Amino acid sequence: MKHSIRLRLILIVSVMLVFAIVSIFLANIFLLPGFYQSMKQKQMSSVYGDVVDVCRGLDWQTMDEMELEDVYDRLDGISANRSISIYIMQISAGESGNIASINYVYPTSTERLKNTTMNAIAKYVRAMYFGEELDENCEELNKTENYAIYKVFDDRIGSNYIELTGELPDNYWLYMRANYTGITDNASLSNRFLIFVGIIVTLISIVVIFFMANRYTKPILKLADWVQEMRRLDFSSRFTVERADEIGILGAGMNELSEKLETTISEFKTANNELQNEIEKKSEQEQMRQEFIANVSHELKTPIALIQGYAEGLKENINEDPESRDFYCEVIIDEANKMNRMVKNLLSLNQLEFGGGQVKLEHFDLTEVIGSVAASAQIMFEQKDIELRYNEPEEHIMVWADEYMVEEVLTNYISNAVNHAECPDDGKPVIEIKTVVTGDTVRTSVFNTGDPIPEEDIDRIWSKFYKVDKARTREYGGNGIGLSIVKAIMEAHNQAFGVINYDNGVEFWFELCIK
Repeated sequence: MKHSIRLRLILIVSVMLVFAIVSIFLANIFLLPGFYQSMKQKQMSSVYGDVVDVCRGLDWQTMDEMELEDVYDRLDGISANRSISIYIMQISAGESGNIASINYVYPTSTERLKNTTMNAIAKYVRAMYFGEELDENCEELNKTENYAIYKVFDDRIGSNYIELTGELPDNYWLYMRANYTGITDNASLSNRFLIFVGIIVTLISIVVIFFMANRYTKPILKLADWVQEMRRLDFSSRFTVERADEIGILGAGMNELSEKLETTISEFKTANNELQNEIEKKSEQEQMRQEFIANVSHELKTPIALIQGYAEGLKENINEDPESRDFYCEVIIDEANKMNRMVKNLLSLNQLEFGGGQVKLEHFDLTEVIGSVAASAQIMFEQKDIELRYNEPEEHIMVWADEYMVEEVLTNYISNAVNHAECPDDGKPVIEIKTVVTGDTVRTSVFNTGDPIPEEDIDRIWSKFYKVDKARTREYGGNGIGLSIVKAIMEAHNQAFGVINYDNGVEFWFELCIK
């Protein structure tokens, strides 16, 4: 396969291995000498500190043979472990400022001290402490108050060295030397070995990656076959390869996706079935629309007929006396007012139900609104000889709501209570208004004495044009829209409302937020 993942993995790993080997090869050639030189300087500085610690407080002239042997052993250990030649000496200056004599205290074997070494020591001491110039084969790498480090090319043997000359306690001097040329040979040998090992490792890696790629591509191909089954909307099979890696996670995700697709398709079919049912219910909705029109027509038919009849009577002068004409006019005006109220209520209800009536939240005094609505209805209480019980709270109750809409709810509740209030056995009809604060909510209720609402009608009284007692509703001119308006207003506020039956009457309530 031209775009096989297996082939790509083999190529990528091979390129990365070759890149790593070439990088190490180049680093050995260009970076290793500088790194080695830097590390050798640090090693020299460290060895200088170790030698200072060994030599501090020693009196080379007065130590016995055993003490000297112990010091020599320690210095031999430092020299051998660090691959650095160490020389300690005492230098005497002449009258002209030159070195008069050099007395070597370590090592003591004169066979190990060649003239070239002695000359180098003298040269560096003169350069460090007497200011003499170094030759062109010597490069100063680092210099401190106590020692100096040099990179030196020895013409005699053609080798590079890292050398340190420094002062020890009690006017003794230290000279250290480490071969630097060997690092080039080591780097060359390392590169040849690296090439040899790199070729072997690359070949082995290709073989290993080939088999490893097979192990990973097989479940991926299995996933691909399974996806083909899902394309045919066959969700019965599942990815069963148990793995804890990314392929296992992908397989688990595909299993979950398959289940969700199966569930979604099932839901889609269910929704499609429901849509069919909705289409079938269209005729029912059309019937409801026709019933609504019929209800409106019925509600308007009586007042229109009365207006028409009395208007024709006036035109034909059926009764010529002024008193009868005034009665006819009052009937026409009264019926026209009823029609006007119903049309306004229908418009308000339509606005609320279809989002046209925007709720404007205000912070207002609920107590004042209740008092205002109750005062406006006082004439109705007096006409029907109804006792109003309302104990105004001592503290004002501030609520968040649309003040105009809340006033509309109260007006409908009180108007409904006035029209349905009946005399109890012990006196005249009673309407009671209460406000109860609970936490961040205030409940306002309007209670009237009378017969409770039949249980089967409680949920239906909020529907448009529904009337529990049609004869009584017709008597006071109701059209069954008031409670529908209450429902629409409270739902627009997202607040609770309802009705409670009691043995001696009915209580309508609604709630508002204080905060």
